[in-house]
Amino acid sequence: MADVFDQIFGQPRVREFLRASVATEHVTHAYLFTGPAGSNKTQAAYALAAALLCKDGGCNACDTCQKVARRKHPDVRYYAPEGAGGYLVDQVREIVADASLAPIQADRKIYILDRVDLLGTSAANAFLKTLEEPPADVVLVLMGRTRESVLPTIVSRCSVVPFRHIPASEAAAILCQRTGADPDLAKIAIEACGGSITRGIEFLKSNERLAFRKRVLEVLANIGHADMWDTLTQASELVVLAKAPLDTVRAAHEAQLAENADFLERSAIRQIEARNKRELSAKSLESFRQITAITASFLRDVLAVCSGAGELVINHDVRADIEEVAARTDEARVAKALDAVRKCDDAISYNVSPETCLDALLFEIGEALYGSHSPR
Repeated sequence: MADVFDQIFGQPRVREFLRASVATEHVTHAYLFTGPAGSNKTQAAYALAAALLCKDGGCNACDTCQKVARRKHPDVRYYAPEGAGGYLVDQVREIVADASLAPIQADRKIYILDRVDLLGTSAANAFLKTLEEPPADVVLVLMGRTRESVLPTIVSRCSVVPFRHIPASEAAAILCQRTGADPDLAKIAIEACGGSITRGIEFLKSNERLAFRKRVLEVLANIGHADMWDTLTQASELVVLAKAPLDTVRAAHEAQLAENADFLERSAIRQIEARNKRELSAKSLESFRQITAITASFLRDVLAVCSGAGELVINHDVRADIEEVAARTDEARVAKALDAVRKCDDAISYNVSPETCLDALLFEIGEALYGSHSPR
């Protein structure tokens, strides 16, 4: 029977290491997962959390495993940087204070901290004591892009688990195997989800996300024919579409609190509310970054056509649009547009207003590709 570790796609060594660590009870108090975006670090962190809370070591069938998989377990906390440049000192102090509190449902708590490569010296100093000697019922899972990008004082206090880059072709093949999707559609999903197999599976199951992708591509195809008002209107529309899934998440949170309010202490309710707020923030970031991932995929296809490598096009369903854009621009201009997408993605990650970022991005892409933003 499959366990929670089977969900760590494309990382066989990590999968077996974590499975063996739990089975032999050789679990350390702090881990540092390092690897590029899309390497399934987050999925691995939640799999480890489920295995540590589950009475059967991560059976993937019990209520505990299901709650962790749905990101609903109150004793599994996820954090991402809240400051424009990374983690705030006050944010880290909040984590430290929370770690001293007793678990709500389980016999231990798991803290998952994303992008600890954005944990600066001051914030790290506020965290070091807890990282070195956390409460006995706490396990910390930190995640960063590379070992070298994380402060040495953090690295030295963790068991480092490296994740390999999963090539897009391999990720798409795994997606096909897991979902039965057509290979071309699997490649599209991987591109739209920034290389993440886990999010790719969710993407393919959602007609709403597929329609969202279609609309983003329509906006990109017509950007050279849009005036300033058109661009602002389209950016606003994409913001609304990006936020739509959050309503479902918010409703689920409210239902859960209503269901449990009668028997939870006030402090436990506050913890759940804080966790729900963090989940909404993470979901919002994920949705907006899907816009930049889809945009980058479209532009890479335009670049492929411009450079005479049309066989590399991923978004076959909009090939006519890709070729039309390629006919009106050149490789240097597309490279400039791709750089604007990268900067937008970074800005969203640093909590700059997504609305402002998208407005600017559409204008910058039009300027980069065509030299101006007046209708053609």
